[in-house]
Amino acid sequence: MITIVDYGTGNLGSIKNMLKKIGEDSTIAMTAPEIKRAAKLILPGVGSFDNGMKNLEERGFIDILNLKVLHEKVPVLGICLGMQLMAKESEEGELQGLGWINAQVRKFPFDKTDRNLKIPHMGWNTIEMKKYSALTEGLQGENRFYFVHSYHLVANNDEVVLSKTRHGLNFVSSIANGNILGVQFHPEKSHGFGMTLLSNFVRAF
Repeated sequence: MITIVDYGTGNLGSIKNMLKKIGEDSTIAMTAPEIKRAAKLILPGVGSFDNGMKNLEERGFIDILNLKVLHEKVPVLGICLGMQLMAKESEEGELQGLGWINAQVRKFPFDKTDRNLKIPHMGWNTIEMKKYSALTEGLQGENRFYFVHSYHLVANNDEVVLSKTRHGLNFVSSIANGNILGVQFHPEKSHGFGMTLLSNFVRAF
């Protein structure tokens, strides 16, 4: 069963409903003991970096997440802010991230007068695969996913970059490093493409 981490950010119901559509049971964890029992984790999230890290700390989730992900090697999928929290730090705030990925989070550097490069980057966009992963098995050709974000992850090691997407610049749209996986887009809002990706996470990890 998939455990969705509830730390006060994000629409958990949409993720749970999408998992139900692909025939996968899931549970929403609101306490550390519930996370401790997880076989697979989804770390969702929308909103600011510092608020996300503060909520994880206040709910006592950081130590148990580190145990599950770094020591027990439980598969984890970060979605949107959830992926960004896996980095070391963010321009959006002052708190340290989880540090699971050697990366920083940066704001899109666009002039607000450029109407073609709006912030947040919102709507459908394609991903360009940079390496193979079981997470993206079956996603070939033009794969469109739904994005809503003003900040993007900058990886210090290209080996973790699974895909990139173009919005004024080529930014990291998904990562894969062993059991640690992340996507900047929202698979739960991305129809068939999102269903394929979540199915891969469920069955291949």
